[in-house]
Amino acid sequence: MARDRNRPSAAQRPASPPRRSRRRLAAGALVLGTLAGTLCTALPAAPAASAAVKPAGHDVSSHQGNVNWRDVRAKGGRFVYVKATESTWYRNPYFPRQYRGARKAGLLRGAYHFGVPNASSGRAQARHFLRSGGGWRADGRTLPPALDIEHNPYDREHACYGMSGTALVRWIKAFSNEVLRQTGRRPVIYTTARWWNGCTGGSRAFAATHPLWLAHWHGTPGKLPAGWAYPSIRQRAGSGALPGDQNTWNGTAAQLRRFARG
Repeated sequence: MARDRNRPSAAQRPASPPRRSRRRLAAGALVLGTLAGTLCTALPAAPAASAAVKPAGHDVSSHQGNVNWRDVRAKGGRFVYVKATESTWYRNPYFPRQYRGARKAGLLRGAYHFGVPNASSGRAQARHFLRSGGGWRADGRTLPPALDIEHNPYDREHACYGMSGTALVRWIKAFSNEVLRQTGRRPVIYTTARWWNGCTGGSRAFAATHPLWLAHWHGTPGKLPAGWAYPSIRQRAGSGALPGDQNTWNGTAAQLRRFARG
């Protein structure tokens, strides 16, 4: 994902949360929602091999600042994910104008949250995200919320945040359940095959109900996180014609519009 120049430095936060925070994390991560069935985010059908040109998209954060959305549209951009929040300590100061600007230019847009699982519970981070613009409405213009869960950028020696696979799965479920409770949709999960398979123990608990946004340029092209048969969105490069990271919807424009409507 695009990195934020406003992200707190490692010196501004402890490498791991204080003991009280760890207790709250353990308690919050164990709170699993019971909602299911029709409220789940529907996975788009697997794309046909003969599909037309796949819609181009990108993702942005505060690093991109004020984006020229008309130019994005002219260069072929059709959808975008905008970073809204990180953990419970950060809001993207450019989010409102980026989010509104994308919509005004005719792009489908959604919001994403960068998860920091060892900082606070999944439920707490989901609530922060949803209070800060990370919601969803069935207006045909808004993509479902997304969770960016990947290697620890604050401590590369502890890529899995010093947490077990079981604890990380519980954290992700807690985040997802709160998003579902408040919006009626499961979040898209952005991750890499290497991080997911190594840090969650290759969990298959999310593939049936959570669309995959795959960053395959972090590892072997074509390799997938456990459980998923294909990605709904593929992040193919970190630079290109559009601001931020370059993405492709793995299907047709009509499928993308249906995905937005839910």
